[in-house]
Amino acid sequence: MRKQVLVISTSPRKGGNSDTLANEFARGVREAGNSVEKITLSDQTIGFCRGCLTCQSTKRCVIHDDADAIARKMLTADVIVFATPIYYYGMCGQMKTMLDRANPLFSADYAFREIYLLAAAAEEGQHTVDGAVTGLQGWIDCFEKARLAGTVFAGGVTTVGEIQGHPALKKAYEMGKKI
Repeated sequence: MRKQVLVISTSPRKGGNSDTLANEFARGVREAGNSVEKITLSDQTIGFCRGCLTCQSTKRCVIHDDADAIARKMLTADVIVFATPIYYYGMCGQMKTMLDRANPLFSADYAFREIYLLAAAAEEGQHTVDGAVTGLQGWIDCFEKARLAGTVFAGGVTTVGEIQGHPALKKAYEMGKKI
């Protein structure tokens, strides 16, 4: 069965290392015959959640910006992939803001079952990604039919393009191909 995969690249830096991981994952998804859409948050206008909880009854955010449209795409995706740079041992603020703005999905009949995390950081230690995994897992825990299906971490990459040749690129591609 052909799956609808939504890749959300959250880096504020276009063409950055986590964005490159997202591209490789998407390439694998396409080659496996699945449908993939990639959204780059740096191209979007996204405000902060106001915490009003209106979305729990309306299933839509009261802020009509790009996050509202992205959340609606998340609702119908079979698979959601988040790509983030690691800042201060956690996900970037843009990713956290998008997770907060996806609150209308909490009480909705969402399609997604598998969630993936792709992350890149200057720090090399495998523990570097733990904070981002914990943060994303907290969001996933609110969706009982969903699970964290895989994580790819590229450590030791700082400047744009430094990820070229990193083994995480092949891992991201292969993980996408297995969807």
